[in-house]
Amino acid sequence: MTTKKNLAATANTSAKKSPVKKAQAPEKSAAKPAGKAAVKTQAGAASKQATKKMKKDHKEKVVRDSFTMPQSEYRKIAEIKETCLKAGLHVKKSEVLRAGLKALCEKSDAQLKLSLKSLEKIRTGRPKKH
Repeated sequence: MTTKKNLAATANTSAKKSPVKKAQAPEKSAAKPAGKAAVKTQAGAASKQATKKMKKDHKEKVVRDSFTMPQSEYRKIAEIKETCLKAGLHVKKSEVLRAGLKALCEKSDAQLKLSLKSLEKIRTGRPKKH
């Protein structure tokens, strides 16, 4: 049982499909005569896609964490940020901490041990409210 709506819908879908088939045929024939130039552009496009994938894959995941530190050491982060601003360098708190980690990694084992032993031991967790 066909109705006018079904016939109209069938006519619309067939009308939509036929231009797509016609558009695909010229593209195939246009790619054949290009020869070496087409191969070079395809290779260039492939290398661009590969570099994009490498950049996306190379990004490291960022981790959020919280920690406890004495207020005096926390103020030192602000002091380092002010020093950087005076030197014309805008840094974030996380960048200061990451630079500190990098500096610790460059120390020898004995120097690292001395630095860590000189730290005051504090309780972990959230401080109690007074």
